Amino acid sequence: MEAVHSAEDVKKHVRIYISVFVALLALTMITVTVSYLHLQTVAAITVAITIAAIKGSLVACYFMHLLTERKLIYAVLIITVLFFAVLMSLPLFSHADPIVYHSVS
Repeated sequence: MEAVHSAEDVKKHVRIYISVFVALLALTMITVTVSYLHLQTVAAITVAITIAAIKGSLVACYFMHLLTERKLIYAVLIITVLFFAVLMSLPLFSHADPIVYHSVS
């Protein structure tokens, strides 16, 4: 079955793609601008990961068409995000451990 799209449908999709492109461009400029603020490490990482997550979500939802996919795709995406969060939090546990020096006698 061949999909037939009207000119209005195509214009609507093009407008959405251009809007997402502009949002990605703006977020990239915000990322560069924030890098010149010389924030503390934790704040800089938090801002960078937040902006990257927003940009990644825009790309996945619109350019990879995940907004129109079935629920199975969302389940796999949620599991991936959970695993990513766990893996990113692992260094926090080792960072909080005290450094113990053993003397060799």
